[in-house]
This record gives sequence, structure tokens and C-alpha cells, in this order.
Amino acid sequence: MSTPIEATAILQRRRSSVEDTRSSGLSPEPRELSYAQAIQEAMAIAMERDERVFLMGEDIGVYGGAFQVTGDLVHRFGADRVMDTPISELGSAGVAIGAALTGLRPIFEFQFSDFSALAMEQIVNQAAKLRFMLGGAVSVPLVMRFPSGSGTGAAAQHSQSLEAWFAHVPGLKVVQPATPHDAKGCLLAAIADPDPVMIFEHKLLYKMKGEVPEGHYTVPLGKARLCRPGRDVTIVATSIMVHRSLAAAEELSREGIEAEVIDLRSLRPLDRDTLTQSVKRTHRLVCVYEGVKTLGIGAELSASIAESDAFDYLDAPILRLGGAECPIPYNPELEKAAVPQTPTIIAAVRDLIGGRL
Repeated sequence: MSTPIEATAILQRRRSSVEDTRSSGLSPEPRELSYAQAIQEAMAIAMERDERVFLMGEDIGVYGGAFQVTGDLVHRFGADRVMDTPISELGSAGVAIGAALTGLRPIFEFQFSDFSALAMEQIVNQAAKLRFMLGGAVSVPLVMRFPSGSGTGAAAQHSQSLEAWFAHVPGLKVVQPATPHDAKGCLLAAIADPDPVMIFEHKLLYKMKGEVPEGHYTVPLGKARLCRPGRDVTIVATSIMVHRSLAAAEELSREGIEAEVIDLRSLRPLDRDTLTQSVKRTHRLVCVYEGVKTLGIGAELSASIAESDAFDYLDAPILRLGGAECPIPYNPELEKAAVPQTPTIIAAVRDLIGGRL
């Protein structure tokens, strides 16, 4: 039973927590929204708060977007702020960059992340470099949204995970929100950012529901999230792999293996400190991501640990679980086999803990 002094301290902490939540614009009782609804709400809030914010993309107007993320925003804000673009990713990306240079804040949606290959010249050679090349005299406050990933049976040209391409380029920021909460908060943070931000949204997450506070709030870009504490191994994951890693961790805990799970959230900037401190606690590291294993984000994470003082804490080799070295197949069973699944993660951690790797 608490003493009067302890009870007073608890009450003060609770009041402080509520006050902190209110001051940050968060609701003390979040509602449940789907990942897609959270993104749509973020765009609506930004457009209501700032008339410079507008949307661009193929079929985002009356149709509501290929994945129905923009929904009815064209009816709420009009066709001059929710603009359907031609089937020309290169040209439309150039328009978005030009608009950002004039002080507007465009949000450009690629219908599929794969189509960004058609716009790489504008993104990599223009958006990423103009602020640097002009000595900081201009900024490019541009957000690009990329529906990405496999699992929908869309085959090789509509299912890729290309985020590592963009994370390789200085001048671009790259994020992969894994929850509805982060989908909204990261997007609002990206809209406010003076630099180009690439947001990769896994298509299988659009229907996932979770707690999302009302109103305006931001999730800091470049800060990872500790999803589950553990003592035996660190699993650092991105996007949908966060959920598969958490499911694996729950199964492993029944065997006495306690996995710590980190949601990387941001590929550039990269939160190396959170990862380093976790590895020092657990002495093992598994990197799980959907992009092709070779030269994927797992390689950078592994190098970061190898180059840090956490390297001396390792009791086993660093393990990378990435996509297979092939295009995404159309066949459903082959499609699943081409990217890490929960059983894959469980088996890999067992082998790592058991010294078989």
C-alpha cells in the first residue's frame, strides 16, 4: 500500500504526463485508425493549417488514389490542391520540385514505389542537391510518398522495396513508418521539414489499425523506437518486418529467448546510438528488412556496429535477413519465400543463440 507521500508523487507524475501530452498536441485517449486513414488525416491537417501544402499524383483525385489513401480530399480541398497528374513520373516530379523551390510544400504520391525509377534524375540530381549546390540559398520542402513492398500479388514491377537506393543519396531523408501512429507523425514531421523527405509505406500496412492521437503531432525523423525490451538478441527491423519480428519475439520468449526489437523508422538520418546501446545489452544483432539483402540497409547497420565500440560486446556474428536475390515472383508461395517471414526470423535467432551460425 502506498504511503501518502508516494501517492502524492504518483498523482503528480500522472498529472505531469497528461500535461505533457496536451502541450504536445496529443489526445490523452487516442482513437484507432487504419494506417491509410492516419496518412489521410495527416495530409488533411497539414492542408488546413498551411495553404502552401498540396497533393500531386496519378489518380489521387476523384478516384482517391490506387490504395484509397487520399480518399475524399479532392472534395474537401478542391482539384487545385489535390492534383491528378499525367502518367509521367519524371515530368511530375520536376513540377513538384519546382513548386517546392517557389515556397510551396507539395506531397507527391507515386502510384507504386517501383515507378520512382522513372523519376530518379529529378529526385537524385535535382531535389537532393539543389540546396547544397546553391549554398543554402534555397530549400526543397518536398514530400514523396512511395507505396512499396510485396504481398499483394503484384509481381516483379510493382512489389519492390527500393528505400536503400534513396538512403544512399546525401540530401534526401528516408523514413519507413511501421504503425498508424508513426505514419501520421512522420508525415507531419516530413511536411514541416525544409529538405526532401521520402516516405516508404508498405502496402500490406494500409489496413492495419492502431492508436492514433487526434490533432497535430510529429514523430522526429531519425529516431528509432524500442518496441520490445530483451536481453538475448537485438532484432532491428523496418516497416512490416517490425511486426513480423515482434511476432517472432513472442514465440521465442516461450522458449526462454528474450529478443529486443527495434523499429528503425528512419534510414536517413540513421539512429546509430539506439542500435549501439541495444547491442551492448544483448550482445547479438539480427537485421531484418524486405529489400534485397545485398547492399541493403542491413549492410549499413552491420558496418555501424563493426565500426563502433559495441563490436567488442558481440558474442556471435551479425546476421542479415533480407530479400532474396531475385525479382519478386507472382506466384503467392514464391512471393512469400522471397522475403523474410516470421518463421524465418524465429529459425535464424534460434541458430544464432544456439551457436549454429
